[in-house]
Amino acid sequence: MTEPEKGRARPTQTWQAQAGNSRAGEAKAGGVKGLVFNVQPFSVHDGPGIRTMVFLKGCPLKCRWCSNPESQSPRPEPALNVGRCLGLDKCRLCLGLCRGLRAGTGGFPVLVRAECEKCPALLGPDLNAAGFSGTTLAGTGPEGGGVFGLPPCAKACPSGALILYGRPMGAAEVLAAVGKDAVFQNRSGGGLTVTGGEPLSQGDFLIDLLSAAKRARVSAAMETSGHGPYEVLSQAAGRLDLLFYDLKSLDPEKHRDFTGTGPSRILENLEAVCRDHPGLPIVVRTPVVPGFNDDLGSAMAIGRFLRRIPRVSHESLPYHALGGQKYGYLGRSYPMGEAGLAEGELARFKLAVERARYPDAAAGDGLAHKTAEFEK
Repeated sequence: MTEPEKGRARPTQTWQAQAGNSRAGEAKAGGVKGLVFNVQPFSVHDGPGIRTMVFLKGCPLKCRWCSNPESQSPRPEPALNVGRCLGLDKCRLCLGLCRGLRAGTGGFPVLVRAECEKCPALLGPDLNAAGFSGTTLAGTGPEGGGVFGLPPCAKACPSGALILYGRPMGAAEVLAAVGKDAVFQNRSGGGLTVTGGEPLSQGDFLIDLLSAAKRARVSAAMETSGHGPYEVLSQAAGRLDLLFYDLKSLDPEKHRDFTGTGPSRILENLEAVCRDHPGLPIVVRTPVVPGFNDDLGSAMAIGRFLRRIPRVSHESLPYHALGGQKYGYLGRSYPMGEAGLAEGELARFKLAVERARYPDAAAGDGLAHKTAEFEK
């Protein structure tokens, strides 16, 4: 080193390099791994700027309208996209490799899921105890390659019709994937958004990932249903720059019927995180779902509840069935069928929430009159 270099401050490592160093340390220490089913770059709807979405597997809710059914199970999950299959008249590479596949009557293979659950290539629920190891092409979704630890049948499939949803990843691996788009994130004020599934279901890994992101100065947001241990939610909140929090319904019977659980824990956690983390921006989101909460009473109840936490913002999201085809990949039927949101329903829902949340303002600007038509 020359004399001028001795007195010069050495350049700070980029956070991508920090992630690389951390990944080496993580491998040596056998750090916590999470089960990730997708790493999706260039998202612009789930936080400011250009963001990379990290989807964690496992969710305690079973929402009928869930657009990511592959997120619900806490284990790696095989799937078959028949639309990509070449057909058994052209390819039979997957048959004979395991008992989880057999020839179907339509000229395509079918998954025998009871046998798939016994496959040694699929991990049990305790990822870290399983001692899993392998390689990952980070930054790609399960259908686009890069799936971690593919079973032999999926490795043999030349068209990518056989999918494995879920791969173990460490925090440093995730940050390395996110870091591929750091230039775009930095220029746009973006970063990382953790979603699912339900991130709170993988508490140890979630806190590990958010802590690593904070050390690397990566802006972090999270989407949550709020149904999980408050200790995990509070620890996560202390490491977040933005929190998206679902508030679906206050009706216990409807909530249980459409999601599999009641809303009490979700409501308690929302009030607690607002109280304990007053500096954290929180966006409460309500998906407006036909037959579930697309009525005046549901909208008004949500608005009245939001009076108790006035500092949060609120968004109403339109129902969609974009994930319906993935139910077929998993051998399931889409629970919502052909349901759809009536024209103008979303706008009426928004007005009703605002009317209930700000009754004085509503009376002053005629909002009450506008939302009266909701009841028609």
